Amino acid sequence: MATTGRDYYELLGVSRGADEQEIKRAFRRLARELHPDVSEAPDAEERFREVAEAYQVLSNSETRELYDRYGHEGLRGGGFSPGTFDFGNLSDIFSAFFGDDLFGVGGRRRARGADVAAEVEIELVEAATGVQREVPYQVAVPCGRCGGDGAEPGTPISACPSCGGSGRLQQVSRSVFGEFVRTQTCPRCNGAGRVVETACSECEGAGRVLEERTLDVTIPPGIHDGQQIRLSGEGHAGARGAQAGDVYVRVRVKPDPRFVREGNDVFSTVDLTIAQAAMGATIATDTIDGSIELEFGPGTQPGEIRLLRGRGMPVLQGFGRGDHRVLVNVVVPRRLTDEQRRLLEEFDRLSTDDTYAADEGFFQKLKSAFR
Repeated sequence: MATTGRDYYELLGVSRGADEQEIKRAFRRLARELHPDVSEAPDAEERFREVAEAYQVLSNSETRELYDRYGHEGLRGGGFSPGTFDFGNLSDIFSAFFGDDLFGVGGRRRARGADVAAEVEIELVEAATGVQREVPYQVAVPCGRCGGDGAEPGTPISACPSCGGSGRLQQVSRSVFGEFVRTQTCPRCNGAGRVVETACSECEGAGRVLEERTLDVTIPPGIHDGQQIRLSGEGHAGARGAQAGDVYVRVRVKPDPRFVREGNDVFSTVDLTIAQAAMGATIATDTIDGSIELEFGPGTQPGEIRLLRGRGMPVLQGFGRGDHRVLVNVVVPRRLTDEQRRLLEEFDRLSTDDTYAADEGFFQKLKSAFR
């Protein structure tokens, strides 16, 4: 079979300096798109053959060096000739490279169980300290009556007559480019390679039944809203004793009306009356760790920020904590008695420009607090 005339690096969409991992990733991405078991494009087989040929050359250091120095002519002169591609066999080759069945057509390979999604809701303060919660969920487990094989106890299980027990059907087609072997999962036995003659009365031949379970989930300190915790092997049972899937627990952190979280930092506000702001006061303020007393000096201005270093959220699976910034809000009275109004008018009459003069460097201090 003659090699394609197109540039192999261009076919894979990688640069000439691409390393082995980049080339593998590019090939895997294109193979998922172009494999005839996946793509319905009329030229899918031809394009797949091209990228497979490109990968065959560039994944081998000797043929890649020959191609880099002399191009296609150098490959032909060196005796290189692309092979006939069996799509089913290629999936097994990719599995060796990438650790899984790329196209999901692994023939008699037992199907891993499906994953399960669950959800748990916690408070923000619990997200700061970490917490353990029980999470209920439904999961498919092997049927106790048939042991997971789907057959009524004592009844026979025979080889599938359609695929002869292989679990796969192959179709060979010929074109000007050579032979192509298209492999698909046998629709009669769903890849099992066997047929149950009498289905189990408990699971109706599925080999699995649903069960209510509860997991103790440890939620680490610093977790963010929407993050997931993976519990390996706790999901749905695989077909005929295959590996179980995983459980993904999505953590929902409830909003706390006292705080706003930004990354690992926490923001809150504290209210001072105009008298407290003018004369100074000690105010109880909520933090993630509980209430603390903050002292505010005379002349505290609205919009000032008090920085509490290391009082924010813990760094998830890391060290240290974020900061807590407390924004000062000066509360202006909305309803005054006649006496209060008279006193304020007297205060205003006695005030001078010096009464409201800003401290030197106030805005510089404010910018520093924001930083």
